[in-house]
Amino acid sequence: MTENYLTLLEESLRSKLQVLEEIQQYNIRQQEIFQSQEVDIDRFDEYVEEKGKLIEKVNNLDEGFESLYEKVAQELSTDRDKYREQIRTLKELVTKVTEENVSIQAQEARNKKLVEDFFRKTREDVRMGRKSSKAAYDYYKNMSKSSVILPQFLDSKK
Repeated sequence: MTENYLTLLEESLRSKLQVLEEIQQYNIRQQEIFQSQEVDIDRFDEYVEEKGKLIEKVNNLDEGFESLYEKVAQELSTDRDKYREQIRTLKELVTKVTEENVSIQAQEARNKKLVEDFFRKTREDVRMGRKSSKAAYDYYKNMSKSSVILPQFLDSKK
């Protein structure tokens, strides 16, 4: 019975690794969006949605792993030698999962900076556009006032 649980734990970790790799691929795609000349916000939003679904999967896998581990933790602590090989495999997988998590966090931090830089630049462009529009409007307003010639008296005698 415990061996079945250990096999399920291993499968859970392998599934989690696969999902984490998919998340990394979406992170790379998001990075490419903001490093390109034309930023496609709609595609970025699609990637965010897909990553959200994958994160939900990871959370479900974590919950399942924890509940399974609780069932076998007591027996593993007493018969450690009996399950030595499976425990070693689980430790290796947990290490890989942890490394993937750290890598994803680093990618997320880089992507966050790219997004912040993009929006800061966009805000600056909008601000400059408003200044240009205001200057053009003020110029037009001033010039339209100067084209009105007030009536004047003209002396035709020399």
